[in-house]
Amino acid sequence: MTSTSIELQVNGKPVYCSPQTTLPQLLEQLNLNPRLIAVEYNGEILHRQYWSDTEIQKGDRLEIVTIVGGGMRCNAMLNP
Repeated sequence: MTSTSIELQVNGKPVYCSPQTTLPQLLEQLNLNPRLIAVEYNGEILHRQYWSDTEIQKGDRLEIVTIVGGGMRCNAMLNP
């Protein structure tokens, strides 16, 4: 964390990123494949068409699930 970073919650854990980070940039920072995940942004499912327009804000809450064969599970990297 730096003095210019912002804090958000991803799957209930604190994560830090630079101001003006877009959702796809954050997913890349977290080493997540955007084709294999679904994102809930502040309590609402966020459709992929809006991802690149979504700029992460201080205090945002994201729930990210990974799609696996036959269903979905919480991402192991974020929720061991």
